[in-house]
Amino acid sequence: MTATMQVLVATVEREVYRGEASFLVAPGAAGELGIFPKHTPLISSLAAGELRITNGDTVDEVFVSGGFMEVQPDMITILSDSAERAADIDEAAAMEAQRRAKEILDTKQGDVDYALAEADLAMTTARLMWLKKKKKS
Repeated sequence: MTATMQVLVATVEREVYRGEASFLVAPGAAGELGIFPKHTPLISSLAAGELRITNGDTVDEVFVSGGFMEVQPDMITILSDSAERAADIDEAAAMEAQRRAKEILDTKQGDVDYALAEADLAMTTARLMWLKKKKKS
């Protein structure tokens, strides 16, 4: 029997994923992190990108906007501002969010938090790139 660990991916609003995994790849702030069961405890910040959660022959993929990951020998907890599975992403809505963020940055009118608009643009762009990658495979 293969060793497994529990994985929880959550946002403030909801639990996005809960299950067992024999391996997990996460987009660490300094590069990809690969975690097997019984890994040494650690805490890492995450960049926007894809979590690949493997259990046997099954691979679940979840997009996270960044956040934090806590690794314990038998449990991984990922907390993110937003997280979603590829099947749950509305591509048209994501493209519209990207367009609005670009428009806000291009017009530079009104009381705009430019740092927030730039962060929104980076996150929506990463999300769309991930979705396009999923459609190709």
